[in-house]
Amino acid sequence: MAVAETLSQDTAVPAILELADDCLILGHRLSEWCGHAPILEEELALANMGLDLLGQARALYAYAGELEGKGRGEDDFAFLRREREYRNCLLVERENRDFAHTMLRQLYFAAFMQPHWHTIAATSGDETLRGIAAKAEKEMAYHLRHAGEWVIRMGDGTDESAARMADAVTELHRYTGEMFMASPARADAVAAGILPDPDSLRVEWDETIATVFRPANLTVPDVRMPQKGGRDGIHGEGMGHLLAELQFMQRAYPGQTW
Repeated sequence: MAVAETLSQDTAVPAILELADDCLILGHRLSEWCGHAPILEEELALANMGLDLLGQARALYAYAGELEGKGRGEDDFAFLRREREYRNCLLVERENRDFAHTMLRQLYFAAFMQPHWHTIAATSGDETLRGIAAKAEKEMAYHLRHAGEWVIRMGDGTDESAARMADAVTELHRYTGEMFMASPARADAVAAGILPDPDSLRVEWDETIATVFRPANLTVPDVRMPQKGGRDGIHGEGMGHLLAELQFMQRAYPGQTW
């Protein structure tokens, strides 16, 4: 079933761009570790996870451009939009800070996206999204396993590593709630049967996080006012700095291609 048969392009494109923006921005954050990872193995692992996310973003941007029909492609969506036009959740744009923050952020995101992609691959009414999800699901399963192992290792490690991981939980957990909130575009895509209701994934996410936190000696914080705004284009200060770096070449030399 083609997406055009189920909902308007005006709704489908923004819903797909939300997914693509999450992947692009988090992939860029991981790329910032190149040359700075604590060990060579993690230098390779972080780069590969970033490339996985970039590949997912490219596939989604290309499909959004095809649906939109205005001649925009992946480069236009990635490099030629203003900050307020990005619809990624706030979690993925949070600064790396240290290795503990990076691994916890990856755990939070992968624990959400792995079942998210699985549900799309199994139930979406859109053939193209099912194809993208089938590959992305396997990639996110690796991200989830890798990040989870590091969270446990650091949380149950030295006094220093445990303190850093506990600090990461305090800082980042308040940003997780936004992943489960459906924007108007997402709500329409859910009603059309092409994307899952993000709130339906909360129970599985909670169970996954609890499974990792127990051996890591970590406690899930009680967040009464989750941070949100990314889906409305309202971002933190770090997003502007990220885009200045991400978009520099295309802005400085417009229209260049490799």
